[in-house]
Amino acid sequence: MSVNGNGNDPIRAAGVEAADNGTGVRGAVGIPAPTVGSRVAAVAQNAEKRRKERIEKVRLLWEGRKVLLRAFVIGAVVSITFALILPKGFEATTKLMPPESGGGGGAALMAALATRGAGMLGSLAGEMLGMKGNGAVFVEILESRTVADRLIEKFKLDRVYKTNKIEYTRKELEHHSKILEDRKSGVITITVVDSDPERAAGIAQAYVAELDRLVAQVSTSSARSERIFLEARLATVKTDLDNAANQFSQFASKNTAIDIPAQGKAMVESAAILQGQLIAAEAEASGLEKIYTVNNVRVKALQARIVELREQLQKLGGSTSPNEAINDDALYPSIRKLPLLGVKYADLYRRTRIEETVFELLTQQYELAKVQEAKEIPSVKVLDQAVAATVKSSPHRTVISIVGTILFVCGAGYWILLKKKWKDVDPTDPGKVLAEEMAVVVGGTARKFAHSAAAMGVGVLSRRRDADERKSAGEAVRNEL
Repeated sequence: MSVNGNGNDPIRAAGVEAADNGTGVRGAVGIPAPTVGSRVAAVAQNAEKRRKERIEKVRLLWEGRKVLLRAFVIGAVVSITFALILPKGFEATTKLMPPESGGGGGAALMAALATRGAGMLGSLAGEMLGMKGNGAVFVEILESRTVADRLIEKFKLDRVYKTNKIEYTRKELEHHSKILEDRKSGVITITVVDSDPERAAGIAQAYVAELDRLVAQVSTSSARSERIFLEARLATVKTDLDNAANQFSQFASKNTAIDIPAQGKAMVESAAILQGQLIAAEAEASGLEKIYTVNNVRVKALQARIVELREQLQKLGGSTSPNEAINDDALYPSIRKLPLLGVKYADLYRRTRIEETVFELLTQQYELAKVQEAKEIPSVKVLDQAVAATVKSSPHRTVISIVGTILFVCGAGYWILLKKKWKDVDPTDPGKVLAEEMAVVVGGTARKFAHSAAAMGVGVLSRRRDADERKSAGEAVRNEL
């Protein structure tokens, strides 16, 4: 007896020897292995069974063709009626150009990538650089509650949509509006559907107007901050300038101080001329007094002129008393009064000039800030303006009619199959027994409710009839009386 290399008996125990049945499938002795033929037969049997089930379903549908035909007619009538009563919808579309972003190296890189046809790469580069376009911001602004409330108030949409709550009106406006941004081109499309084509175009245009207004209102650029600061500063400086100019004008008007330096120079020159004329007149009067008597006409005339010249010099020079110089009510200030007025005049004049200079400089900076703000605020540029549509965009009556009819027919077919399946269920099945009991209870309750409603209706009618009869009898009695 030979032994294998492992030292074991070559004889194997029965039931553990693997046998090959010639199919490549090895199994234990005594346990039959499935054959290919048996598997193919099982698949064929299942296919034949499914085929018979399909034929049986088609037969049931064919036998219930009258029900399907009625469902087809009813579905067609209902769908067509529903499609006809739906209100027409007119579509208005506005397209906005991609908003411009701020300048800089990152923007230049994105522009270069976009120019070379790498739109996705440019977008990715913008996100990596932390620079996101304003398109998404514009879409969020257009979908905001602020814009919706403004449009609702402007177009009285609560009356149009027949809603009694502002929240419901916003939902209706959102349902009738569609705002999309093309990721590749950046173009923003605003589409509004409404039963009135003119109103649809107006709402679409109002979206753009509100977007432009809100972008300018909520802009947080540095130029805007500077412009707001300069506006407040200008208002303050304008008030100070008006006060200084008012004080200066009142002082000049009260003291007849038109121009103190020029007035002083002119008055000194006038005083010098008068002094020279006085000296010449006195010299001439001394010569004439030696020749003529005091009562001579020429001597009297010179004396009168001398007195007049002295009075004029006295007026120009003013009083030597400081109090009298201050309280002098002459038409023009005297020479002695000019130094006292000059200090106040110079102070008011200097203050007015300073305020004027500051106001001019701030005005220039304010205008520059406004220009810079206009450059930094993202501009809203309209590519396609919304116009009133002449052709309706909805409803699609043909599609609604066809789909509705198909649904009715499919429902009828499903009902036929379900009815057959329910009939095949064993009458003693607990589920079927429970369902029948529930149907009986629900049906009885419905009948009782219907009878009660009918009785209430009859009672109301009888009461109305009795009231009408009493009213008629009363009218007849009044007519007889």
